[in-house]
Amino acid sequence: MARRRDEPIVEPVPGDPAAVARLGPDAERERALVVADYHAGIEAGLRYERGVELDSDADVRLARLTRLLDETDPDRLVVLGDLGHRIGNPRGDETEELETLVDRITERVPVTLVRGNHDGGIAEAFGDRIDVTEGAGVRLGRVGFVHGHTWPAREVVESEAVCAAHEHPAVRLEDSVGGGRKERAWLRGPMNPDPFAAQLGLEVADLDWKSPELVVFPAFNDRSGGTWANVEGQGFLSPFLPAGVFDADAYLLDGTRLGPYRSV
Repeated sequence: MARRRDEPIVEPVPGDPAAVARLGPDAERERALVVADYHAGIEAGLRYERGVELDSDADVRLARLTRLLDETDPDRLVVLGDLGHRIGNPRGDETEELETLVDRITERVPVTLVRGNHDGGIAEAFGDRIDVTEGAGVRLGRVGFVHGHTWPAREVVESEAVCAAHEHPAVRLEDSVGGGRKERAWLRGPMNPDPFAAQLGLEVADLDWKSPELVVFPAFNDRSGGTWANVEGQGFLSPFLPAGVFDADAYLLDGTRLGPYRSV
């Protein structure tokens, strides 16, 4: 059965910081559940980084992820980087959480981890059970995946859609009396080929350019910080943002379109 023209290649799961990516052109082809910035063991990190004491949410995170697997029934799980939290090798509570996570998930589906800046030592510890890519990302079928702390590989840029992370995008929403709240957000927009071609040492005409949409994922871990997409003076962390996208709309987890992120 062919994919409907209006069916998105990357479709967020309503209410959750996760999406389903259709890797092939037909509905019968492989589907991946995609999440970003899991940050297993973040509570230990907050303790030694900031002196903040929080009980571990490891069981809650795993329950959320397994529920999403139940609901979406994917062929694989793709984690867009930062599966763990420590910059260096995982240890202590983080290792325990990762062991349980990898055991539980790989019993159900294969796992691809797109290496992020917090994934030092993950390949050495778990590379026999999960696929760990290079930092420049990977293309699976027609979808490219990159964490976002480095420039993407050419094969990623030449995909039909590109999924990125690293930013933990969020928006500050204010009410009529000046109150405000933080909401995790998606950023989606058409990619600009110019900076990617320049970084690769190519002309735009040399690229097999498919006019991909860039989808920047919210963090799966709700205890991690993030980039304020609509706060003046806050810059992006990724080297290819904002130049790598012509413009991007912000969406809340429930699917509400907020419009261009700069004007939210």
